[in-house]
Amino acid sequence: MEIVTSFIGLIPVTLAQSLIYAFVALAVMIPFRILNFPDLSSEGTFPLGGCLCGALLAGGYGPLTAMAAAIAGGFLAGSAVAMIALRFRISSLLAGIIVITMLYSVNLRVMGRSNIALFTYSTIFDLVHPGLNASLPGKIALLGAAVALVLGLLLAFMKTEKGIALRAVGANLDMAQAQGISVWWTTVLGVGLAASFSAFAGAVLVQSQGFSDVNIGFGVVINGLASLIIGELLVGRRTIARQLLAPVVGAIAYYQLISACLALGLVPSDLKFASGLLVLIMLAAPMLFGKERTLAREKMG
Repeated sequence: MEIVTSFIGLIPVTLAQSLIYAFVALAVMIPFRILNFPDLSSEGTFPLGGCLCGALLAGGYGPLTAMAAAIAGGFLAGSAVAMIALRFRISSLLAGIIVITMLYSVNLRVMGRSNIALFTYSTIFDLVHPGLNASLPGKIALLGAAVALVLGLLLAFMKTEKGIALRAVGANLDMAQAQGISVWWTTVLGVGLAASFSAFAGAVLVQSQGFSDVNIGFGVVINGLASLIIGELLVGRRTIARQLLAPVVGAIAYYQLISACLALGLVPSDLKFASGLLVLIMLAAPMLFGKERTLAREKMG
């Protein structure tokens, strides 16, 4: 009974977290699923957004300006990953690792120190309603509305000429080139767009928690990947609407699993191990179940 009570008490907290990290899951999904361009740079663009936002808030700038700078910084970082991979013909994963490594130094330069307290500064939540940041239901409602708005805009974009070109590049590179689509700039746009979502999430997180830190991106890619895999298992990815919805649904489900782990007594330091194990199980499940089905058919035949 105590475990159930503890789990129920954690649900609102992890729901608010999941709505922020849903943007990271989207940032993982767009290059990975739509562009066929696996990218790890969320590990660097997420803290970049947080550090840019935190530094500008501490410097006296308003929340909207700070968030706009964070989104722009994320877009530039993502574009850099795509350009490095395309220009020098190296693996997108390696390009992402290079940019992540460089961004750590950039983040330290931006803030001037490893962390900044933001409790006394106005945030995006305060612009909507004073004291909203202290209200968990209000914060969940605002974040939920933001997620719904972004999903709607993304779905509309994916049906435009540019969005169809983006999907075509990921589906069939040769066919896309034959249709006159600029693979280079389409990939740069897609990866930059994904990175801007990750940076946006970082900017929202630092305002929500009241401090910015250069290490907030540690393990965020695994969280995003776990959310994406869980979401695809729950809602599928047969249509573009389902593919866009999967990371959001997956993020909500994943963080409820985290709540369950905490309720069962796992300490926070064990959660990274649990996350990695969960991703491994999700990735291995289709192959393991496929083998079981094959063996069963062989026995029956």
